[in-house]
Amino acid sequence: MTQQPFSRPGAIDLSALKQPAAAPAPPAGAGGQAAAGGATSAYAVTVSEENFQATIEASMTAPLLLVFFSRTRMPESAQLAADLETLAGEFEGRFLAGMVDIDAAPQIAQAMQIPSVPLVVAVLDGRPMPLLQDVVPLEELRTALTQVMQQLTAQGVTGRHQPRTPQAEVEQEGDAEPAVDPRYAAAQAALEADDVDGAVAEYQKLVDANPADAEAAAGLAMAKVLQRTRGVDLQQAREAAAAAPDDVDAQTMVADLDLLGGHVDDAFNRLVDLVRRTAGDERDAAREHLLALFGAVGNDDPRVLRGRQNLASALF
Repeated sequence: MTQQPFSRPGAIDLSALKQPAAAPAPPAGAGGQAAAGGATSAYAVTVSEENFQATIEASMTAPLLLVFFSRTRMPESAQLAADLETLAGEFEGRFLAGMVDIDAAPQIAQAMQIPSVPLVVAVLDGRPMPLLQDVVPLEELRTALTQVMQQLTAQGVTGRHQPRTPQAEVEQEGDAEPAVDPRYAAAQAALEADDVDGAVAEYQKLVDANPADAEAAAGLAMAKVLQRTRGVDLQQAREAAAAAPDDVDAQTMVADLDLLGGHVDDAFNRLVDLVRRTAGDERDAAREHLLALFGAVGNDDPRVLRGRQNLASALF
């Protein structure tokens, strides 16, 4: 398969979607299979021209994997879509599976210049990147996605999508106050003993073992904030940041200190403004640091939701 570039590197061209749809999407649940017309997983969505923009915006929370398939042109590609939906449930929100039937939504394929099916495109913070172009067995797909999630976690991408079915939401609410998990005992004991390095190491072990463990990822992110700010003088840090408003290291340090001091919105806004003012590697560094702070606070926090919206505005 020859891979062709997207029309706008780093962003998705939505201009083709302004035209009338060439063919309506089939009703949800049609066909009896997950990929046939209605996603059945709590972490999958059937993508249409109407919800495409909202689906892309969901990548600001956690990774989105768009799978392009056709039951008529290549039936095997529909199985890949079904397998991806199955794994989305197994990973419990570490990524959202976006199911794109190119026969039902041809303008989406046109907008993203899809050369052929199957194609899996990873989207993070609105930025697309081709991930997989062949039909692979379920086990191979599971292994590949585990490696991808591990790499993203190592880069501070620890977000998680919320379930998209009422039943899953009810189950999640019923587990709102789970018993203390003994897996986190060592990390928590290290924090209580003021052993920040030990806490980072313990949380890192948990994340390496299970990249989908949102609690461990959040704990690791916060422990790293404690590690970075250890021994830092707040007044001196603020003076350094004021003297160098575009210095990424100076600004991220104050953002870390603000977060620890409970000034979460101030921390987020500082880095959003930095993303807006910078470019290239500096902008990427500021964005990645901000995403790590989102993970430390937690995706359900309304301040994180506001911060993600502000970040999206700064990026685009």
